[in-house]
Formats: sequence, C-alpha cells, structure tokens
Amino acid sequence: MTVPAVVLAAGRSSRMGRTKALLPIGSSGQTFLTRIVDVLRTGGAAPIVVVVGTDADAVIATLPTNDPAVHVVRNPRVDDGQLSSLLVGLDVVERECPGAPGTLMTLVDLPLIAADTVRAVIAAVRESPSSPLVRPTRGPRFGHPVFFGRALFAEFRAADPAFGAKPVVRAHAHEERTVPIDDDGSFADVDTPDDYERLIRPTLAAGPTA
Repeated sequence: MTVPAVVLAAGRSSRMGRTKALLPIGSSGQTFLTRIVDVLRTGGAAPIVVVVGTDADAVIATLPTNDPAVHVVRNPRVDDGQLSSLLVGLDVVERECPGAPGTLMTLVDLPLIAADTVRAVIAAVRESPSSPLVRPTRGPRFGHPVFFGRALFAEFRAADPAFGAKPVVRAHAHEERTVPIDDDGSFADVDTPDDYERLIRPTLAAGPTA
C-alpha cells in the first residue's frame, strides 16, 4: 500500500524572521526541508509532496531535481493560511495517488522527526487503512507526521480558512488511532529564533542528524 506524504513549507515564517525551509540543520548541508524529505523517504512514505510559497525558487533549488518521488507544488495563496497549503497538497495526492488511503502530513517547523516515527505511523495506517486519523502520541501530546484518511479531504475543503484544519481533526478525535512513540523530534516545533538556538544550533556543532 502506497502512503504518500505532504510537507507544508509555504509559510512566511514571520515569527522566525527567516524562511524555515532554508534554515540549516546538522553539519552536512541539510536544511529543515531537505532533512524532512529524507526522513519521510527513509521512513517509507512515497511519493512526497512539498508545498512551497515564500521564497519558492530558493526553496525548490535545495531539492533534488528530476526525482519522481518528490512532487513540488506552489501555493499561490499563502496569505490564506496553512489550510490553503494543505488543500494544494491534497489535490496532488488525489491526482497522483488515486489508490492511497490518505496521506501523511507534516510541517517544515518539525525538522527533527525520526524515520522510526514515520515507519510507526505508516505501519498503523496499513493495519487500519480505513482510519480517518492516525497520530503519534506521547502521554497527552500529539506529534507529527499525522495521517489524514481520504474521507477527510472533502471536510478540509469545506473548512473555514480562519480556523484551519483543527476543527476537522477535533471532530474525528473519537475515531483516531494513536501510535505511542518515544521521539522528541515529533513534538519539537521550531517557530522562533530562541527555538532554533535551543533545539537546532547544537546539531550544527555535533554533526549530521540521523
């Protein structure tokens, strides 16, 4: 069973002050975005849809060229919010993966997700392909990547952009499957320069991230 993934990397990164997709991580020349793509690929997601917007040309230049496993699509309506990027990604999934039960989704804000977490979520999807929602958890916290079943796609399209995807997720929380994990990166949202200094700066000195 093919399980694609959508990476939302189109935002303006206003709290960071720099485009997060282009920020360096580790000492191997990776960026937030290229690491996330590599981790999703290693974890078994395919294809990987990357939604870009802000600094799109520079972001696209960091990705592998002529890679059939990576689909890059631009969101022309970045200012409409994160839901607009999700919908752009879902359009590609529906077009390119008609047999997939849904899609993983993650944000460029979470570059430290482990491949084992991706594998665990995909394994849960394959065990319960009709589940509308699969999320990695640790205690009361929900992490990434999240799996959205195809049955939710129409609900996302009908959602109010002012509130984004969260009301749809909450509406289906009673149906979700949770995947307990031990992965700090699944919960490490890097939104501000302080977050970067605390979570990412050590990786620049320590060497490549795994």
